[in-house]
Amino acid sequence: MITTLAGGGGAAKFLRGLVRVASPGDITVIVNTGDDSEFYDLYVCPDLDIITYTLAGVVDEQKGWGFRDETFHFLETIRNYGEEAWFSLGDRDLATHVHRTRLLQQGLSLTEVADRIRRAWGVQSRIIPMSDAPVRTRFQTPAGELAFQEYFVKRQAGDAVEGVIFQGSEQAAPALGVRQAILEAERIIICPSNPIISIGTIL
Repeated sequence: MITTLAGGGGAAKFLRGLVRVASPGDITVIVNTGDDSEFYDLYVCPDLDIITYTLAGVVDEQKGWGFRDETFHFLETIRNYGEEAWFSLGDRDLATHVHRTRLLQQGLSLTEVADRIRRAWGVQSRIIPMSDAPVRTRFQTPAGELAFQEYFVKRQAGDAVEGVIFQGSEQAAPALGVRQAILEAERIIICPSNPIISIGTIL
């Protein structure tokens, strides 16, 4: 069995190649969830989704995220109502977030939800969040402390970073299956991902 530690885009591209040279069913992907956030009361997991969409063969390869041939009518409409819409959520992508949020509200863990979503897309490799507990990457900047998506997407990484905080990491435990995947692995691969805010968050 091969166990990988993964962030988002770079890891997804690497895994797309890995499943071509190794049996997809023998691969477990432990994914960073420090980038997770809530938009419009929906629970959004960017790294889990890009890994799932990529292994399912439906990702938009030009953008490196979201669905291929996506539309954005929701964002256009909500902007018309005067709402902020700086985080791009495609119409098909929204279905994933609605589905995930509803399952979490029903009491399922993020691990269980991630497994249901990858199975729905026919992904053979196991995809596990690093933790079921919320861990949030935050940046200390001259403008104050910023959430991950606010720093990277809304402010386009324009602020100087004075420090990085993994909020909630001290209380969080590895998700169910993470320890087993590491202990039973014949190989452990650290995917090409940001060493601080992707791999560092997992560690």
